[in-house]
Amino acid sequence: AILRDKPEVLGRPGEVLPPVDIEAQREELSQRMGTQASMADVATHLMYPRVFDDFLQHRKEFGDVSVVPTPTFFFGPEVGEEVSVDIEAGKRLIIKFLTMGDPRADGTRTVFFELNGQAREVEVVDQSSGNVGAERLKADPSDPTHVAANMPGMVISIAVKLGDHVKRGQKLLALEAMKMETLVQADRDAQVEALHVVAGQQVESGDLLMVLK
Repeated sequence: AILRDKPEVLGRPGEVLPPVDIEAQREELSQRMGTQASMADVATHLMYPRVFDDFLQHRKEFGDVSVVPTPTFFFGPEVGEEVSVDIEAGKRLIIKFLTMGDPRADGTRTVFFELNGQAREVEVVDQSSGNVGAERLKADPSDPTHVAANMPGMVISIAVKLGDHVKRGQKLLALEAMKMETLVQADRDAQVEALHVVAGQQVESGDLLMVLK
């Protein structure tokens, strides 16, 4: 049922993969990274190229966040809590979270903290304020024209555009979650009446993706 008309792969999947010049890949990756790529970098890039590209972009924008303690990275510090961050050998930052200002209409607020004993402040977007971005539309399970997300994830590609006529089983879009892709296919012949997502958008299970007339 899963394979449908695709051929069955027997044996070790790696046996049918094309050969890779590891050293050439390492040299190319080192040039992109601006530093010597490790073998772990090369292996990750070969197995998950898009995920690794996102990782490099995140590091370029925010720096090496791996130096931040994991609970602090995911949940943030408590008021009055101090966090030690070793940004490199012999360089340690002591960060103390003081308080936050009230959220503004645009979803931003001011965060006050101390950095090595000196008072600082920074403007951030508060994702929990409810004012950031438009509210997601939910698909109506009783409406057969609604195409819903069957899992939370990111829309990585959209294969149709507004007004397109699609056939049953035709690919509509692809979702990605936990490095796994899921195709959303048309359940009947129809026409794309509305698109409610764009590539790169995060969706939750049950969100309305598109309308097929």
